[in-house]
Amino acid sequence: MLSDSCGRMRSMTRTSIFFLRGEADLPRKTAPQQTLELPAVPKVSRSAVIAVAIFLIAHLALLIGLTTPEKFVFDEVHYVPAARQMLAPVMSQPMLNPMHPPLAKELIAASIATFGDNAFAWRYPGTLFGALAIVAIYLCGLALFAAQGPAIAAALIAAFNQMLYVQARIAMLDIFALGFGLLATAAFTHGFRRERPHALFAFAGALFGLAAACKWSGLFPLGVCIAIVAVIRLMQSWRTLFADAKPDDWYRPDLWPDFSALQVALCFVVLPAMTYLAAFVPLYGLSLTDLVEAQRRIFADNTTTAIAGHTYMSSWPSWPLLARPVWFLFDKTAEDNISAIVFLGNPLVAWPALAALAVVLRDFIVARRWDAFLIAAFYFGPWLAWALLPRTLGFIYYYLPAATAASFALVYVLRRGGMPRWLLWAYVGVAAIGFAVMLPISAAFIGTSMQTFNRLMLFQSWI
Repeated sequence: MLSDSCGRMRSMTRTSIFFLRGEADLPRKTAPQQTLELPAVPKVSRSAVIAVAIFLIAHLALLIGLTTPEKFVFDEVHYVPAARQMLAPVMSQPMLNPMHPPLAKELIAASIATFGDNAFAWRYPGTLFGALAIVAIYLCGLALFAAQGPAIAAALIAAFNQMLYVQARIAMLDIFALGFGLLATAAFTHGFRRERPHALFAFAGALFGLAAACKWSGLFPLGVCIAIVAVIRLMQSWRTLFADAKPDDWYRPDLWPDFSALQVALCFVVLPAMTYLAAFVPLYGLSLTDLVEAQRRIFADNTTTAIAGHTYMSSWPSWPLLARPVWFLFDKTAEDNISAIVFLGNPLVAWPALAALAVVLRDFIVARRWDAFLIAAFYFGPWLAWALLPRTLGFIYYYLPAATAASFALVYVLRRGGMPRWLLWAYVGVAAIGFAVMLPISAAFIGTSMQTFNRLMLFQSWI
């Protein structure tokens, strides 16, 4: 009797433990092939609150002194008149600025229609997309690092790199392409390690189409995604296996098991094309002839060799070194005071990022880490793509997407095993100091003396 009672008690205890632990804690049968393990991602609700907070803070910071100066700055002379032309009841001819797609100019036009034809209206949409770009960096960081702290640090470093700040406060096209492109990259990065990435990849493709509808350089990160998917699918078709397969490998033979070739084409070709062409409809309607002619004009301008000779031109190999900045504005406001906007980049971010990228490349090649792989892909892809174009006219602000992605490399290195946690935040503080030092030549409303300006121009090539 006692033996039977003890047996029943043991059985009941095992049953109780089963319900207390839950089914997820029970041992499972494992297939011979290693299953895909997703990194833990912070709770969605908390991440959403932080994302909104980042957007609001960044947006408000970008708005300060936005209307200084109240005249055109640099290439605003091209894009604002083109936006004004779109607001006319009957669009005049010839069309202004036909060498770029219309979406960014349409957004500027919408702002002018809302706030009036003034400096605030010209530049306000850029502040929105600058703030969105910083939020997108945070979202990418959540996927790459699976932690709130490093994701926030990446967003701060990108914001303190000066380039994004300057470009978000001028009515040019690049910040719009950057904002859409980084949001698309965030969607792709979150989908990369999922068994079913279909929805996220489709969302990424649609956003990439919008990025390209602002400026064709928005196609570069889309090309990176297509190349990544193509390489992985090719290796899977060859039945490639790593002899010492690890959970952090960038290539997995079981990656996206039911993501078909048709779905790849839908996500990365059809959807981008649809959202891209939709931006032309307000100007051309559904006229196929006009749509084709518009693409021909854009293609001709962006693939032919431009005449060299611009004061601030530079070539793509020099951009990571900050060899030649662009002076967007240089006005003498008093005897010894100037108002300046120099697109340069924070040396305390841009130069250390090069060493960090070397570590990232090593970990991608040697350790085959998936996070290092994606960081390297989204840095080198948008930068080296400019080497393929036959244009001789280039500017350092073409480096903006790659420079922004470099923040991931810095966070990646500073949170490696063995690194003290405080070191990452100490570096964020260093980046903030560099940003503050350069702010007088990045924001026209602050102003500075000629002596300070000359002190900040460290090299002859910066003048």
